[in-house]
Amino acid sequence: MKQRTPVAGKVTARPKAKPGVPAEFRRKRPMVPAGRTKEQMLREAVCSDAPEEALRYRGFASIAGIDEVGRGALFGPVVAAAVILPRRTTRLQRLGLRDSKQLSRAERERLDREVRKAALAFGIGEVNAAGIDRINIYQASRLAMRLAVDALTMAPDHLLIDALRIDHACAQTKIIYGDSLSISIAAASVIAKVHRDAMMRELDIQFPQYGLASHKGYATPEHRAALQEHGPCELHRRSFAPVAKFYGVEALRLALENEERLEEEALREDDALDVILDDAPGEDEICLED
Repeated sequence: MKQRTPVAGKVTARPKAKPGVPAEFRRKRPMVPAGRTKEQMLREAVCSDAPEEALRYRGFASIAGIDEVGRGALFGPVVAAAVILPRRTTRLQRLGLRDSKQLSRAERERLDREVRKAALAFGIGEVNAAGIDRINIYQASRLAMRLAVDALTMAPDHLLIDALRIDHACAQTKIIYGDSLSISIAAASVIAKVHRDAMMRELDIQFPQYGLASHKGYATPEHRAALQEHGPCELHRRSFAPVAKFYGVEALRLALENEERLEEEALREDDALDVILDDAPGEDEICLED
């Protein structure tokens, strides 16, 4: 049998097991089982306090869950929330707290009230469209998360973040699909989503031509048709291609190049952080089982 010649390329070492981290929470690449969609998998995921308890086992006490909304919208700010819940979250779990995208508006708004009542502290951070255009949506999302942490009225000793790490001195753990797995991150996703949706309904009064109340600024066919008819306003994100095209060929070219760079930047920065944080206590990546 003819031997294959190895192809030169990047070799990724198996990540080291972190002492004290249960095996089910060690770093793994999330995969969708054959014959299932990601949406089906996430709907069936159990949102619980298991990630928080794993951190408490290691000595952390004040754990903030962090999530953002509005990252893919063409209009308005990206909004993040940070929430510190008490240790007992049985009531919130019984009420069905989970990723805000899996909830109806009525469920989100009811759970938003419950989270605000139960939380030891919560904070909200925003980066507007001009800020997004200036620093890009990836960095704007991280900044909004940091601002949300800074807005907390009590200091956390660990951050649980949905899929990102941020520029903050606090120990932090990135959880892939965190808003479907961690009760704290789910609480943050609900608060951020309810806050941003309410903002979009208010802005719909100021900019009724775009239909913001229904699509919340995302790139739906309705929103794209309104852009085609009325053109963008000052709150649209000029660095996003569907908006950039209204500012000329060069603007569109730059937007498309920027979109290509974003994923590379995110991966490169995350790899760098993994190197820096790999041996640091309390720094891990958690995700669903393979």
